[in-house]
Formats: sequence, C-alpha cells, structure tokens
Amino acid sequence: QVQLVESGGGLVQPGGSLKLSCAATGFTSEHYVMSWYRQAPGEQRELVGFSIGAGGKIRVTYAVQDRFHISRDNTNTISLQMNNLKPEDTAVYYCGARHSSYNYEPNWWGQGTQVTVST
Repeated sequence: QVQLVESGGGLVQPGGSLKLSCAATGFTSEHYVMSWYRQAPGEQRELVGFSIGAGGKIRVTYAVQDRFHISRDNTNTISLQMNNLKPEDTAVYYCGARHSSYNYEPNWWGQGTQVTVST
C-alpha cells in the first residue's frame, strides 16, 4: 500500500519562502508520477505541478512557475520550494502519486499540510 507523508508547512509572512517535502513508501518500481496540489478554503483542489519519475519531466503550472520549483530528489521523494509567497498561496498542500509513466492524476494522496501566508 502506498503511503505519502508531507512535511514543511506552516505560517510565513508575505514574501517569505517555505519548502515542502513528501516521502512515499510502498512504491514497487521507479515508474511513479508524484505531484503537488493545493486547496484553498472554499475552492477546488488544483494542480501545482508534477514529476514523472526520478530524473524525468517536471512541470509547474504557469500561475506559479516563476515562484515555485519542484524537485524529485529520488524515486520516493518530491519537494516543493515556494518563494515570494503571497496571501493567495494560503491553502492545504497535498502530495499525490500514481503508478504511471505519464498520467499525473493521483491514485494516492497524502494527508495534506497547511500553508498560511499572512502578516
């Protein structure tokens, strides 16, 4: 059974930075897409970006690509570096995973980590 555990959320002032990490257990091969989503209060969950396997393609959505960076440290770990944070980045951030070489829509989700950007 795949399990995903996020860490690194918290309270940060506007303009600050945070790094989120997600560690996976239960992967049976190297062919897993890992992704980051976020869900703000009253909003639908939205994609932030994804990584196709260790050393594979990484994509970050256009809205945040100048401030957010995704790295795939190894097959089982993905990180999200968030810079110049804005109040509208406040959300619960979720890590997702799918056993695939191309499809990023998760089959598994982490429990989420709260990111709050506020003075």
